[in-house]
Amino acid sequence: MDSTSQTSEHKLKLRNLITRDYPDVKEIMDRVYPDKMGAWDRSEFHTLIHRFPEGQICIEDKGKVVAAALAIIVNADIYEEKHSYDDVIGGSRISGHDPAGDALYGIDIFVHPDYRGLRLGRRLYDARKELCEELNLRGIIFGGRIPGYDEYHEELTPQQYIQKVKNNEIYDPVLSFQLANDFHIKKILKNYIPEDSQSRSYGVLLEWNNIYYEKKRKLFGGRKAYPRIGVVQWQMRPFASFDDFIQQAEFFVDAVAGYNSDLVLFPEMLNAPLLRNFNQENPAESMRSLAEYTEPLRESFLRMALAYNINIIAGSVPEYAGEHLYNVSYLCRRDGTWDAQYKLHITPDESLYWGLRGGSDLRVFNTDMGKIGILICYDIEFPELSRHLVDKGMNILLVPYWTDTKNAYLRVRRCAQARAIENECYVAISGSVGNLPRVENMDIQYSQAAVFTPSDFAFPHDAIAAEATPNTEMTLMVDLDLDLLKELRQQGSVRNLQSRREDLYKILWKPEEEDLIF
Repeated sequence: MDSTSQTSEHKLKLRNLITRDYPDVKEIMDRVYPDKMGAWDRSEFHTLIHRFPEGQICIEDKGKVVAAALAIIVNADIYEEKHSYDDVIGGSRISGHDPAGDALYGIDIFVHPDYRGLRLGRRLYDARKELCEELNLRGIIFGGRIPGYDEYHEELTPQQYIQKVKNNEIYDPVLSFQLANDFHIKKILKNYIPEDSQSRSYGVLLEWNNIYYEKKRKLFGGRKAYPRIGVVQWQMRPFASFDDFIQQAEFFVDAVAGYNSDLVLFPEMLNAPLLRNFNQENPAESMRSLAEYTEPLRESFLRMALAYNINIIAGSVPEYAGEHLYNVSYLCRRDGTWDAQYKLHITPDESLYWGLRGGSDLRVFNTDMGKIGILICYDIEFPELSRHLVDKGMNILLVPYWTDTKNAYLRVRRCAQARAIENECYVAISGSVGNLPRVENMDIQYSQAAVFTPSDFAFPHDAIAAEATPNTEMTLMVDLDLDLLKELRQQGSVRNLQSRREDLYKILWKPEEEDLIF
């Protein structure tokens, strides 16, 4: 008897999407969506996976993606009322995604035309339901298309058409399938996708309820809705030793932590007073010598973060690595972990005197008070950086700076205020004051530390939460309402993030774009 092995025509696998899948996804979307709808562009696809990788599900056949379902997490109450598809996703930045939300919002599902009839859509819906249960979300909601309505729009209202689909008197290729998968209709959405000519721009809000959902209040470790931050306006003073410097820094950590603050921000180059212990005739050599303190400084601040139960932005310090000198800011978390953000843009003076080089990575950091970003001094004057950070979910931007004169300070301040308004986020700036005699290129300081807010009715009338007395050593303590940011982005008098003309322009981060070229 001949026992020839048999190989199936298909080999299907359910998994999460990755950035390499974009060509396959684009091919499917371009085929299944009519008119101007088409596929997401590469940067939108990458942002979606970056922000919520678990929610992007696909089915592959022998390594090629043939069906996919895309989703984000939202606060369901926001989308109970009228909304559009663009309101949900917020354009290429996917700003509608809220990790603290309570419902899964299905933003797309599609199957390659050559694979219809294999019930891949049902598999994807089942996977979504499983994800919803796993994440303990109350349910799944989404705006469904009704592409069959175009044929009936002259004789039936949308309400009549939907009722006939419910009664199985009319078959709609999308709505009929969704109803068969245990979704129920909540309401009709006008102008849900304006360019969806087949649906005559109408959508149907559908819902699936997770019967296993348990409403929970996280007692420990959850993101704080009202974090308190402390900002140190640091006096530059001579220190005889590294230990004396650390003692002064710990004084401020202790003081700010004593007010139950969640984070303390120090200024740029806060250990510059130790430069006086090195050769002033060669500033570049002196700065490289100062970098010898960087690792013990980071370890000291990490110890303080644990001991005082506070997250610390350790200003910035020089780091000598690979024969290059960098300016780096350390985030020392109170859970004992740390991260680093390098200054990207180096001023002509910093390059000339010290030979500093710019870093090449821009990061958003997860903390127990939400996602934060760090831009060191000059970097705040480049709006593309903060826009990239807010597209990645940042709500609080921390800016350690060092400026010698008032006009230099005002460049930092004005730009920080602009970043808060245009990105609808909080921005805190921390600088140093006083004088450092006999320290080349660091002899005088000017500062007025502050915390800036967006500019709308719910925020201070001048968009300043707090500001220090100029050129005086002191601290600021400010409570930040993160829920106000969510309300502003959805319901503000103006909505800078939502209103961007992404059909005309967008921010592309080159390292990420290069990673997507295979």
